[in-house]
Amino acid sequence: MIFLQSVGAVVRAIDDERAVMKDLLATLVAIPTENPPATSYRACVEALASAIHGLGIDYEQLEIDSPAGAPRTALRGWIGDAGPVLYFHGHYDVVPAASRDQFVPRVDGDTLFGRGSSDMKSGLVAMLYAARALHRAGVRLRGRIGLVFVPDEETGGAYGSAALAARGELGTNGIGMLLPEPTSGVVWNANRGAITLDVAIRGRAAHVGLARHGINAVERAMPLLNDLFACARELDRSRNSVLLVGGRVDAGSNFNVVPDRCSFTIDRRLNPDEDLDDEKQRLFEAIARARSEGAEIDVRPVQEGRSAFTSPESPLARALAESVAEVTGEPPAFEMCPGLLEIRFYAERGVPALAYGPGILAVSHGPQEFVRISRMVECAKVYALTALRLLGV
Repeated sequence: MIFLQSVGAVVRAIDDERAVMKDLLATLVAIPTENPPATSYRACVEALASAIHGLGIDYEQLEIDSPAGAPRTALRGWIGDAGPVLYFHGHYDVVPAASRDQFVPRVDGDTLFGRGSSDMKSGLVAMLYAARALHRAGVRLRGRIGLVFVPDEETGGAYGSAALAARGELGTNGIGMLLPEPTSGVVWNANRGAITLDVAIRGRAAHVGLARHGINAVERAMPLLNDLFACARELDRSRNSVLLVGGRVDAGSNFNVVPDRCSFTIDRRLNPDEDLDDEKQRLFEAIARARSEGAEIDVRPVQEGRSAFTSPESPLARALAESVAEVTGEPPAFEMCPGLLEIRFYAERGVPALAYGPGILAVSHGPQEFVRISRMVECAKVYALTALRLLGV
């Protein structure tokens, strides 16, 4: 009976805040936190901090060392007493927009359009007001909710979650983590790992009329490219795994000059049952073979992240599934995300972690990105009820 009373109070508290949630989302969308190059971070942190403070939630700002001229700050807030922690974790950076119009939020009925509305500023708002509702309803918890809002997810998290994890400031006493990625109604309980490299083959420039005096970097790159493409076909066939070669390619300076440089990316996405170290070694062995055949090669790591998996039978997964079914009327499917997720930083520390958010993956990062306001409100209820199931007394 106490649980049912708490559910009713929490749901009513969230419904009462619908208009305020919409306004905060519009405020956040209007701040162009594009990454790269990490613009307007400070303004977004100030807006989030003001909202957190205004809701009566204790918080702190965590400064993160980063390249000169681009300061990074994470926000960490708490409700409840010391003990086990359920983390509500999200990022406030967004991918670059093709037009400034995408940072002018537009509301059409139940829909709010704008860059970051789906991925994932609506999720931040939902998590913030889920915590607020628990606090406002006077719910007693046998532990606490930890709000963690970070920068730099869109470029791999080096100056966001990865930096906090390296400092031991992520996942402490965690019994679970929820991430509001745009999951389109499903739960992502696993993610692929990633190894991304930028490879450059060096040659020697020469005028086209004296091509024999040059060294064609494109030609020098071909044995390695052929090796990698063969590997990609084999991985797709035998493991349903992914190796993308040439997502970005660049060579030469003009049509009438022997190219002195050929660069391309290698993006390896690993299934949870594949070992990152083994697959990394496989890529570097292919590069070593090309070097042994005379190619001059420079390699720059772009990103690296391990895969993650949380069982659908874990207490966190069961609590989330029951909460989704209670709010939406349908239990969610559990699927693997095809890309990297920040659940990996918690999973590496033994903390069960799941992604479930109000956005739609198909529109995220696109020119008409949007979110349904009703879905944002639903997800706030889901997060709050999941916390009640895990931490309520």
